[in-house]
Amino acid sequence: MTVPFLITTLVVVVTPGTGVFFTLSAGLSRGARAGVLAAFACTLGVVPHLLAAMTGLAALMQTSATAFEVVRYLGVGYLLYLAWSTVRDRSAFTAGGDQPARSATRVIVSGVLVNLLNPKPTLFFVAFLPQFVDTTAPGSTRAMLVCGAVFMLLTFAVFSGYGIFAARVRDRVLTRPRVTDWLRRSVAGTFVALGVTLALTER
Repeated sequence: MTVPFLITTLVVVVTPGTGVFFTLSAGLSRGARAGVLAAFACTLGVVPHLLAAMTGLAALMQTSATAFEVVRYLGVGYLLYLAWSTVRDRSAFTAGGDQPARSATRVIVSGVLVNLLNPKPTLFFVAFLPQFVDTTAPGSTRAMLVCGAVFMLLTFAVFSGYGIFAARVRDRVLTRPRVTDWLRRSVAGTFVALGVTLALTER
């Protein structure tokens, strides 16, 4: 484990992306518990990408245009679905506890899908880990697992911070109808923008 690895990982994790905006949305709409659950779910969504990088599935993603396109457009479709759901569900961005709580299972499944249906993390691990782990050296599998575990730990810590922060400002934001309407549209617009970005991303 090196300092450059930790710094680079932290920068990647902190930079806003699909998982960050999903966690912020969960914290704002449902509170701190949902924000932390979303962070946990997004962290779980990293596991398949790490395993893919370790087992060679990522190489298939790089060489097979069809496999990459299928995963990418499934991700685009899911982000657009999240945007549509955000605009449609007005009860999510309202103050008070009278709306039914979203189940932990639903939050976790949604968060996992957000990261699972994004092919870029797999390609990221392929390009990122070999800079810090010699994949041809003995013990490389263990080293990759350790690096992946650190990446996941930082992901959970940073995303939880985002979710808790969003929950802290929730009551101040959601008591203003105009702000909540703007917020709901902004979150939906962000998911659309992320979907378009993913659709335009090349391998």
